This record gives sequence, structure tokens and C-alpha cells, in this order.
Amino acid sequence: MTRKKILIAAIAVIVVVGVAIFAYQRSTDTNTKSEITVGAIGSDAQTWQYIAKLPETKEKNIKIVVKNFTDGVALNTATAEGKIDVNAFQSYAYYDAYNKSNKNNQLSVLGTTYLEPMGIYSNKYKAIKDIPDGATIAIANNAANTARGLRLLEKSGLITLQSNFGSLSGVNAIKSNPHRLKFREIDDTTGPRVFKDDDIAAALIGNTIALEGKLNVLKDTIFYEKINQSTKDNINILATASKEKNNKQFKQLVQLYHSQTVQKYVSEVNPKNWRFILL
Repeated sequence: MTRKKILIAAIAVIVVVGVAIFAYQRSTDTNTKSEITVGAIGSDAQTWQYIAKLPETKEKNIKIVVKNFTDGVALNTATAEGKIDVNAFQSYAYYDAYNKSNKNNQLSVLGTTYLEPMGIYSNKYKAIKDIPDGATIAIANNAANTARGLRLLEKSGLITLQSNFGSLSGVNAIKSNPHRLKFREIDDTTGPRVFKDDDIAAALIGNTIALEGKLNVLKDTIFYEKINQSTKDNINILATASKEKNNKQFKQLVQLYHSQTVQKYVSEVNPKNWRFILL
């Protein structure tokens, strides 16, 4: 082989290697994926299926695949392990409780989405003041929603909580229970059924679960959460595995959720899916 041919071959190899390195670095730097798998529960899954079809989503070159789950812990675990890219179902308090219980499988917050109010539902009483002394209240058996429910009961005037009450506190942190209420811990997904039991005066039910049971937080509750400083831990989020916390592609999902098109869908196209979208 002549010196000229050797030189040309060497240059060709250098160009090919250079292009390969550039392509690899670009894919690493942008951390893009051909599709993003979003895990959701109940009505959240329907919303993300809608978002997946939007022109705005296609303009961002994002392909969303939605997977519906029925169990929050399983969904968080799948996300932390990278089997699901992003999940959309939980409040900040629920996320915080998961991270504290799973030191080796941590999640990070990509952004906030909405506040979906928890309500006090009763099949027997029309107002908080009608609940009798000694009544039994059904409350979620997971720490985040137990604390959230107790805070709502305090807002309603039924109990008072200790000054150091935290996002994972339970019934042992009740300071005063003047009506001698009893508490039954339940799987919160069973709330729409349990609140109709003869021995239950009322049940604390989050709106995602309430919607699955065809309940409307504005019409069917005797008391529900309002947006204020005390409910900031109940804001829902998009979460991902900690190693993906700076993924720009994933963060675009937050922008899509906050778009006017999605706000209109949530508030008008599907009015039963009642929630406050937080920008």
C-alpha cells in the first residue's frame, strides 16, 4: 500500500471514530430516550394518555407510553429501579415517606402538578357537627395519608394535634380528642366502599381514590381540603429515580402538564376529575 493510500485510510478511520465519539457524547449529554414510560394510577393515567397524543408533545419529540398501576408502593419501586421513567400519582408527603423507608431506592422530584383534595365522606351524617361522640373514623394505613387525614380532621374541628405533629405522624400524636373518636386503619383504596359500612361514621378518602369510586369531593363530602400553607405537603408531583433528577427530557413533562391545553382538559373536558393545577 502506498504512503498516500495509508494516509487516506488513516484519515478515514479518524473521521469514523470521531463521528462515533461525537454521537455517543451527544446521546449521553442530552440523555434522550426514544420514549418515556409514565406510570400512573386511576384518573392520572387517563390524563397522561391524553397528554401523550397532544401536538405539543409531538413538537417536543417526546413519545409517552402510559402504564397503569393500582399500588403506589409498587409504582415507586418500579420507578426507583428504572423500570418506569417517571411516575405521576403521589403527594410530596407520600414521596417523602417512601424515601425515608427505602434508603437504597431513592426518588427525586421533577416538579409539581396539582393539589387533589382529600375529603371527609360520610354515608350517615350531613355535617361534621352531626358525627356523634365515640364514632369510628376510617383512616388510611400508610403514614403519609394517615397524617394528612388527621390534619384534615383537625381543620374540621374534631380533634387537635400536638405542636410537633409531622408529615408521618399518627394517631398517637393527637393532643385532644374531645369526641372520643375511634380510628380504624384501612387500605385507602377501599375507602369508597368502607365509608358505607354500618359501623363507620366517616372516612378520609383522597380524590384519586374517590374518583375511582365515582365520588365527587365538592358534592359528596362533609369537609375537604383547601389550598393554603398547611396543605403544601399534599401537592402532587412527578417523580423519577434519583439518578435522573436532572433529566431535561423528563422535566419537559411538567411543562406539558401545566400547558393551557391540559388545564382545559382537566377542568372542563373531564370536570369530575376535580383538582387545582399548580403553576
